Amino acid sequence: MSVIHLAGGCFWGVQDVFARIPGVTGTECGYANGDRHYVPDYMLVCSGRMGYREAVKVEYDPSEISLDELLAVFFMIIDPTQERRQGNDVGIQYQTGVYWSDPESERVVRRVFAEQEAASEEFHVEMGPLTYWTRAEENHQDYLERNPGGYCHIPVWKKALVKEFVKRQKGR
Repeated sequence: MSVIHLAGGCFWGVQDVFARIPGVTGTECGYANGDRHYVPDYMLVCSGRMGYREAVKVEYDPSEISLDELLAVFFMIIDPTQERRQGNDVGIQYQTGVYWSDPESERVVRRVFAEQEAASEEFHVEMGPLTYWTRAEENHQDYLERNPGGYCHIPVWKKALVKEFVKRQKGR
């Protein structure tokens, strides 16, 4: 199994999208790359003072889905022109980013980012190694699965694009 950490705004919607992708074996909402001197909780993260990002740990089987494909989905559901926000969610905790924990993932992320940045007039997605991770509180795990009508910043039409992309990838 392989792992990548994705910050794409509110972690509820990001987890909901990636949990439905064949080849993804697990997802977990959490807080990434903040000041490790403070054990984060939701209120501390929302304060913006410690630099944490709401993120999703995505565990996947690379024999079923590649990191390239996962990053394609990631860039489908975010707006890379937005800095420290996605949709109605504003704050440093909603900064988009991709965080790796191994050299091979770093190579893939850097290549994909170069392509994405070249295709965009404005690009505000950060990337880097995962320096700290802690699981979010239980009430944030699988939130949209438990609350199907709950808030999600990812528009339904973007979720439909992901569904079609996954279907095409499986058919090749």
